Amino acid sequence: QVQLVESGGGLVQAGGSLGLSCAASGRTFSRYDMGWFRQAPGKEREFVAAIRWSGGSTYYADSAKGRFTISRDNAKITVYLQMNSLKPEDKAVYYCVATGPSYSGRLYYANSYVHWGQGTQVTVSS
Repeated sequence: QVQLVESGGGLVQAGGSLGLSCAASGRTFSRYDMGWFRQAPGKEREFVAAIRWSGGSTYYADSAKGRFTISRDNAKITVYLQMNSLKPEDKAVYYCVATGPSYSGRLYYANSYVHWGQGTQVTVSS
């Protein structure tokens, strides 16, 4: 089964930048979309960004537009999230997610994904 492992989380000051990576391990599929969700304590899980397997289309939550950039390297089956101009409200556990193969549906909702990573903590201090 596909496993997703996030890395790059940590502590950063408000206004700073942080880059997250997500690498697939185990059996992988040649074509599946990937993305990022986040969840803060006591808050609902929310969509952050997603990217189609081809890299041709990207999607962002309103809170991420203009600040975050999602990209992928299909040769490594790795997805990245570059986060700039971080704010205290960005503090959360960030989860890497992936759909099944040949998915063509919407990517804004958690139930669109079948693979989830364990999460990596991002803390933004003021």
